[in-house]
Amino acid sequence: MVFSSCLFLFAYLPVVLAVLKLAPSGARNFCLLAVSLVFYGWSEPAYVPLMLLSTVVDYINGRQIERCGENRRRARRYVLFSVIFNLSLLGFFKYADFFLSILAALGIPVRPLNLRLPVGISFYTFQTMSYPIDVYRRQAPAQHSLIRFGAFVTLFPQLIAGPIVRYRDLSDQLEHPDLSQEQFAAGIVRFCVGLAKKVLLANQAGQIWETIRTLANPPVLTAWLGLISFAFQIYFDFSGYSDMAIGLGKMLGFDFPENFRYPYISRSITEFWRRWHISLSSWFRDVVYIPLGGSRQGKKKQIRNLLIVWLLTGLWHGASWNYVLWGLYFGVVLVAEKFLLPPLWSRWPRWLQHGYALLLILIGWVWFAFEDLGAGWAFLRAMLGGSGYLLDAGTLFFLRNNGILLVIMAVGSTPLPHRLFQRRTAWFPMLCAGSLILCTAFLVNTTYNPFLYFRF
Repeated sequence: MVFSSCLFLFAYLPVVLAVLKLAPSGARNFCLLAVSLVFYGWSEPAYVPLMLLSTVVDYINGRQIERCGENRRRARRYVLFSVIFNLSLLGFFKYADFFLSILAALGIPVRPLNLRLPVGISFYTFQTMSYPIDVYRRQAPAQHSLIRFGAFVTLFPQLIAGPIVRYRDLSDQLEHPDLSQEQFAAGIVRFCVGLAKKVLLANQAGQIWETIRTLANPPVLTAWLGLISFAFQIYFDFSGYSDMAIGLGKMLGFDFPENFRYPYISRSITEFWRRWHISLSSWFRDVVYIPLGGSRQGKKKQIRNLLIVWLLTGLWHGASWNYVLWGLYFGVVLVAEKFLLPPLWSRWPRWLQHGYALLLILIGWVWFAFEDLGAGWAFLRAMLGGSGYLLDAGTLFFLRNNGILLVIMAVGSTPLPHRLFQRRTAWFPMLCAGSLILCTAFLVNTTYNPFLYFRF
């Protein structure tokens, strides 16, 4: 079940809101746990026990760390056990076939397991694993209620696609959620914005991309048009889903961290990763980069730490060589920005900095979009003139039919629409109702409704 579906919008969500509204305050977290398990179990019933196992194990780890008191050495054992346990789960289900394929390529006779990847496992394992770490660092109290901790882990708005919410961010809110009318109304607005981004923009951009990516040796402008469409698709798809998650969280009384801050207005790759998938970048910074030493142990180790983090970031996105290449690509670019570009940076005009960032972001999306590296190289060659011609009739057809949509998406990738609508708050009810009606019409009349981060 995804948020951008009629089943969720007109069946699941109204029932959940009614149940939580009628539930006694003492039973609210139990009801939240129950409805979240229904949400997850709708598409992944076989893997509900796996998520519950991860929940129970890290609940126990948190309690044991608390009991260790000042015995930090003993407490570290439970942190280490949590890390090994969660990474083993993630590694087995997500990466077993990847490593088996490497062994097969080396001539070792092995067969793939062909395991179905549990939806959301990349997100909820990171969340449960961060809980004992936060308790150990004394950044959050240990949770004594298994029901309350289970409600945190399974919280359906952010369960399958984030934002990656740390326990320390929600520990107080689980006991004292903000159930005010203002919070609920703000949640509705945020949810409708995200739904419109997903259904009205991302899905349309995705159809352009799906058409162009299958072309054999497209002309230069067509290839660039396709990649720009993919860039818009993945942004509006994922940021729209994050907006819906944040909006649903507000409707339930929670404040989730922001996950996107207009990344395509960035003037460097460093800035881009401060604006894109913020919760993941923050998680790797706090849990991997800083414990490795960060920038405190000299230039060579800082470069090592950056490359390790970006190798892991690439692998987190998928068990495929293209994600490894994608992660290392951004790692190398970030190292170059850190140590090579600063002397030149202040001399560049803003438009050149922005153009530089967008160019490298788009090239990075090539490796993200194609799991087949050969197909990725072929598409990159087409972008660089491999076909031998700039445009054809198909290019003009795509521009004529989608030019206005591309302009709308370009403007929608900036803070301008938000600034305009913030001055017209009286329009919110009408805009929310209109967007919900329009999105419903699109959902009813089309079967094309992918969610790219579902596979991660």
